[in-house]
Amino acid sequence: MKLSRRLIPDVTTLQAFECAARHGSFTQAAHELNLTQSAVSRQIKDLEEQLGVLLFERVRQRVVLSEDGRRFLPEVRKLLHQTEETMLRAMASASSEHSLSIATLPTFGSRWLTPRIPAFLAQHPGTIVNIASRSAPFDFDEENFDLAIHYGQPVWARAACSYLCSEVILPAASPELLESWNLSEPKDLEAAPLLHLATRPKLWAQWFELNGGASDTAYRGHRFDQFAMVIESAVAGLGFALLPRYLIEQELASGRLAVVFDRPMETQNSYYLVLPEGKLENPLSQAFRAWIAKEVP
Repeated sequence: MKLSRRLIPDVTTLQAFECAARHGSFTQAAHELNLTQSAVSRQIKDLEEQLGVLLFERVRQRVVLSEDGRRFLPEVRKLLHQTEETMLRAMASASSEHSLSIATLPTFGSRWLTPRIPAFLAQHPGTIVNIASRSAPFDFDEENFDLAIHYGQPVWARAACSYLCSEVILPAASPELLESWNLSEPKDLEAAPLLHLATRPKLWAQWFELNGGASDTAYRGHRFDQFAMVIESAVAGLGFALLPRYLIEQELASGRLAVVFDRPMETQNSYYLVLPEGKLENPLSQAFRAWIAKEVP
């Protein structure tokens, strides 16, 4: 598709707009950008003429975003961020033959994927990886990733999902907390302090239903939005947690965590490798898919 150069603003002009909007001042924006106040004012005026809208209003010696300016600002910030990411990614891979950009779930990436990446790179020397965390599906057309690792159902717009593995969780706690509670059967945990993953609030209720406990008390306790925080809270003795075994391999091996009851439960969703439609035949992505399929638990 041929782009109209008339509709593409200069990046420095967008930087001036974002900076002025953040400070509420052309003078402060000029100071940050090492420009004169008149240069910033001229850039904003040129941008307004190009858009055909007023971006700022003057109020008591300050400039305040207009309604059009408030709608425009989030898009500008996203574009500037993407531009910076594109440049950094290109600079990082400038001396390499190949690069692979991976979006992954935060805790899966830090605790399972990253420690294993050296094995993949050993098979593909000269490859540079860019790994970023994403907790939910995104638009591959807007974010330049070669693939993503997704937990949920195999549904992703304009992309193909390949099954990796199911998820099995079990109750774990610090040895000190475990010793302080006289637990002989799963229902004894009903009165214990429980830790919850905020995005999956029903896990304890489902586990109790499978193991003869009452689910009406299963929602009590501290909540965290990442498995990594749940794990660290369990290690600190804050409560009992339902955790995937593969995420706590190191804690179990070192004795920082212990399995409370060997009563695993398979969750309703699974892990998938996701490839965007435009990159289905990318050789490095295909190599990564074959490699990770052998590595997953």
